[in-house]
Amino acid sequence: MKLQVLVLAGDGIGGEVTREAVRVLRHVAGKWNHTLTLTEGLLGAVAIHKTGTPLPDETARLAEAADATLMGAVGLPEFDNAPPDKRPERGLLGLRQKLGVYANLRPVRAYPSLLGSSPLKNDRVEGTDMIIVRELTGGIYYGTPRGISGSGAEERAVNTMTYSRPEIERVTRMAFHLAGGRRKKVTSIDKSNVLENSQLWRRVVIETAREFPAIELEHMLVDNCAMQLVLNPRRFDVVLTENMFGDILSDEGAVLAGSIGMLPSASIGDRKPSGAWVGLYEPVHGSAPDIAGQNKANPLGAVGSVAAMLEYSFGLKDEAAAVNSAIERVLQSGKVTADLQPRGKPATTDEVGEAICAAIG
Repeated sequence: MKLQVLVLAGDGIGGEVTREAVRVLRHVAGKWNHTLTLTEGLLGAVAIHKTGTPLPDETARLAEAADATLMGAVGLPEFDNAPPDKRPERGLLGLRQKLGVYANLRPVRAYPSLLGSSPLKNDRVEGTDMIIVRELTGGIYYGTPRGISGSGAEERAVNTMTYSRPEIERVTRMAFHLAGGRRKKVTSIDKSNVLENSQLWRRVVIETAREFPAIELEHMLVDNCAMQLVLNPRRFDVVLTENMFGDILSDEGAVLAGSIGMLPSASIGDRKPSGAWVGLYEPVHGSAPDIAGQNKANPLGAVGSVAAMLEYSFGLKDEAAAVNSAIERVLQSGKVTADLQPRGKPATTDEVGEAICAAIG
């Protein structure tokens, strides 16, 4: 199969974890005799430094032409006080919107070998296996009006949370399709006791759920969900929610996995004429500039994102399963980075990448 992949390393540790993800992708392509074509582009702070904008037109063009996009991380502290349109994160938001990737899938799994890495008690975390489905191109991150105006006592800021029925319907269908191949349960998260936006969300989810009579649907308020993720995470199978709530809750899932460096993500849009899903794949963690360039970042979230790419954008389920199995074997071996609290000497970023390739065979 021909695999055309755009690589956007981004900022901080993005280059290091993406390097190992690409190493694994090359290894898989060679083992299964796929033709892999890689191109590289700029996104985030590095793009601002070189072009003046966080999402150059050339990067957008390359992303639209590629079969899938693999990203590292964006953001640097030097831009913390920059205007919103000049922040590195604006490039990622723009890329998501450009590609139309409306559903962000974030699997959260508690590997047996990592139970001790979570700050929660083992009996709370053990058996956790969920996917958080976050709506990605609507809500408060994109709504208008937005901005800061006035000065002094009159200075004020506004952001607008807005959703349309079609936006809610399409991400709901994605969640229910995923649940059909899992434990057949969807938990929809909202704040319908306070927000009209959430009241529409809940009503549309209920109506759309009628298309999937075999799937159980429950509703939960976002504050209760935040608590239940810690108290009883095993109760969740597929968690469906809007953009901002999903952003927060999925990072809470890092506590269950043992480290935010473990979490991959897949941002999925509509199908291309070839039948492949439009996809943007990235680890959940940030750019971690404090450890950048030290060869100590955990690449497993990026490698897991490659597995998601193989499955969703290319339909290569055997190859995806091989990568995921290799991750589990490497975790069991104890050859992991410092964030996962190994018993012996921590492995470096590239040592973990090499171990994944060796485990694939």
